[in-house]
Amino acid sequence: MATTDDSVNGLTEYCDDCDLQTLHEVSVQIRTESVKQENAQFSREPYRVSECQRCGNRTSQRMNNA
Repeated sequence: MATTDDSVNGLTEYCDDCDLQTLHEVSVQIRTESVKQENAQFSREPYRVSECQRCGNRTSQRMNNA
């Protein structure tokens, strides 16, 4: 879980690669999941993207698991 405690300017989260709570840059991206051109406009889903500012490890998680 992300926290803002003890962080200079951002979120601290656990990083699997660093094995520590580190500063992360977190954003939300809209990604198209369909490879079919005619359905692409209906297959966009939000993803939470988190990047460790110490080692650069990047993870993403689909936010709408319907």
